[in-house]
Amino acid sequence: MIKTEICINSPESAVAAQQGGADRVELCANLLEGGTTPSLGAVKLARERIEIGLHVIIRPRGGDFLFNEFEVETMKEDIVAIKACGADGVVIGSLLPDGTIDRPQIETLIKLARPMSVTFHRAFDMCQDAAKSLEELIDMGVDRVLTSGQEESVIEGIQLIKALNEQARERIIIMPGGGITPRNLRRLVDETGVREVHFAAMRTISSAMTFRNERVYMGGTLRPPEYESQVTDHGAVTAMRSILSHPPQT
Repeated sequence: MIKTEICINSPESAVAAQQGGADRVELCANLLEGGTTPSLGAVKLARERIEIGLHVIIRPRGGDFLFNEFEVETMKEDIVAIKACGADGVVIGSLLPDGTIDRPQIETLIKLARPMSVTFHRAFDMCQDAAKSLEELIDMGVDRVLTSGQEESVIEGIQLIKALNEQARERIIIMPGGGITPRNLRRLVDETGVREVHFAAMRTISSAMTFRNERVYMGGTLRPPEYESQVTDHGAVTAMRSILSHPPQT
């Protein structure tokens, strides 16, 4: 059975993902920025409310993956705190200016994280040499890599995902994520041979506010709608799992 990891943004979404039959969730804040470290309160509540796997992204900000000493120290503190909350794993990534993996930083974070599972996130898609970087992560003992195949979506990157999965030879899990939909999920699994997939299954909910000041926004110029939010749709999770239960295409 293909394992499903759902990218979520709240404890409420964690519960919905579990209701939909997910095997695991990745809890993030600020999905518009690609995901940043969620609050400790969100991690604690998610752990209390779900029994499935709970992985937490460790990323102090959006943008690139070149972190300074303050950001690294923040990530270290977050890992220690999240481990104490009972999370099953962390999702990390750090690069050097030349697009190679910052091995000393990653090894430090792995050591702090154990015995939790460690996933290297889509910083991998910004590496200059995917095959070499994969071998380095294997050597460091990373458990899985989240990747779109270094392209905008998994379909554009499907050939690299397949090649990485073949290269991995079960030494590390290749988990595709990025642009997975009901229309391409079966093809992705069949063509690459992967055994885990990562996707969001969101629906938009409207704010319950009846008075709305449409002139004021709480963010910058590029912003999400002020009176809408996203939450995981357990029905969408169930539908995706149903697709995976069908026999492989021939």
